[in-house]
Amino acid sequence: MRPSIPDRKELEPYLTRIWESRQLTNTGPIHVEFEEALCKYLGVENICLFANGTLALIFALKVLNLKGKVITTPFTSIATIQAIYWNNLTPVFADIYRSDLNIHADKIEAAITPDTSAIMPVHIFGNPCDVHGIHEVATRYNIKTVYDAAHCFGVKLEGIPVCQFGDLAVLSFHATKVFNTIEGGAIVCGDRVMKEHIDALKNIRLDNGLDNLCSGLNATMNEIQAAIGMVQLNHIDNIINLRKNATNIYLNQLAGIKGIEILASRSSVDYNYTYFPVIIDPVVFGRGRNDLADHFEKKGISTRKYFHPLVSDFPEFSMYKTVDLPVAEEISDKILCLPLYHDISFEEITYITDSIKQLSQNNQTV
Repeated sequence: MRPSIPDRKELEPYLTRIWESRQLTNTGPIHVEFEEALCKYLGVENICLFANGTLALIFALKVLNLKGKVITTPFTSIATIQAIYWNNLTPVFADIYRSDLNIHADKIEAAITPDTSAIMPVHIFGNPCDVHGIHEVATRYNIKTVYDAAHCFGVKLEGIPVCQFGDLAVLSFHATKVFNTIEGGAIVCGDRVMKEHIDALKNIRLDNGLDNLCSGLNATMNEIQAAIGMVQLNHIDNIINLRKNATNIYLNQLAGIKGIEILASRSSVDYNYTYFPVIIDPVVFGRGRNDLADHFEKKGISTRKYFHPLVSDFPEFSMYKTVDLPVAEEISDKILCLPLYHDISFEEITYITDSIKQLSQNNQTV
């Protein structure tokens, strides 16, 4: 990953405004402008900005006043589970689809008990979940749905912004994401009253009108983060297009290599090309995922085993694994995310794919 960084000349007018106003945080004018610009770009009614995506996840669960158990995927970042844990809720793991690596709607239904209060699906690698199937389950059992949409900035499903689905959806603007404010995050909600409630909670509940003042915390995005977001927003379409071009180069270069599986794309989805995962079949390719990762490391290529280990295998959370998770376990042992960023060059991608071909050819000669 190599994050996009705003042009300093474009950022300077915003910094001048901040320096002149001396309002650095607490919902300043640039913060307000950024919220409005995001709503327009993402096609949503209301958005609440946060200092980071993990805080946004924590507050999304908090504002719904949930109790009991939350069903989620084991194939995700630990931040997803930490948000459940910090709300004194119990995570329940359900297995994933092999096709898109997202939580399986049927497995969600099988995991529901009288103590279940919510579902927290994750749109992994920018692939939208089975939102219709999940909605049917949530409606049938009258439970809430909070989407971890950290990977899904700008993604659309059937022409609808993915972050419109669910009771709430949470975005991350971390430096590793397609769209970043260095650190940052947001909760998307359709209800203006809900937005006001979230805004009060994240600003130490300084609204002078709600009870339970102590339930609030300081989680606000500052003016400099918002300014960076305003500049980044001017370039996000070009950034996504460059990532798309890089993805297509990868697809062309990797075509025909046996044992390297690439997730199928869907015509109904407008992607943001946030990651480029490959699944290595050790029997067909001749070497396992770890062998390929080690091979890359020797060549100076940085890769990530997202997501390994599964969060359900973390010592702190393994007690919540109550069912077998065969698909998630298989994928966790086989997946590798290759370098992908907006300004990656054709030569860099060729070097990466040639390294895969080299290992593949070595396997054939053994």
